[in-house]
Amino acid sequence: MRLLLTSGGVTNPSIHAALVQLLGKPVSECRALCVPTAQWGHPMCGPASVQGFVAADPASDWRHLSGLGWASLGVLELTALPSIGVERWMPWVREADVLLVDGGDATYLCHWMRESGLADLLPSLLDTVWVGVSAGSMVMTPRIGAYFVEWPSAPDDRALGVVDFSIFPHLNLFPTNTLADAERWAADIGIPAYAIDEQTAITVVDGSVEVVSEGQWRRFG
Repeated sequence: MRLLLTSGGVTNPSIHAALVQLLGKPVSECRALCVPTAQWGHPMCGPASVQGFVAADPASDWRHLSGLGWASLGVLELTALPSIGVERWMPWVREADVLLVDGGDATYLCHWMRESGLADLLPSLLDTVWVGVSAGSMVMTPRIGAYFVEWPSAPDDRALGVVDFSIFPHLNLFPTNTLADAERWAADIGIPAYAIDEQTAITVVDGSVEVVSEGQWRRFG
């Protein structure tokens, strides 16, 4: 699987070019599945925000993710998958060119990726591109830090560990996401980490990590 890990989506030409390179063809020729699951685990999200993501609302920030002009756009709700059987949903995932994984709470998303079986499937999705926003990116890391855990039932801050670094998203977007906040977070994480803003993404292909940015970012450790 090839990863495009973002804070705010495909927000500028540099990130868009990186996405097309990962896909190997134009966005308009690619089949996408939206994964809204992380939103249900975060107190700031709910039906209205999920609807905006799924509907690819062109007037919202989802124009940078689901609203990019995909050939087709479907929904993969991970909480439903255990009840319908892997033989039904696995073909949907394998037929998709890209999974668009929205933000919310990364520990909640991690839980349902494991419960649904999607986490086990990831290593076999060699040609699939994973585009994460915020929690959709953080879930691929070893830890997100207690700072970002919002789901009350989360046992700890651990995530999938597909990559070997952590991510502090939304740098300077909120008053509590300053560089000083990121430095304190990184000191607690204790592993290599990146703080990225809305104009920055991290690509991961075959273990090779590259930062793509028209904004601000910082590597720790």
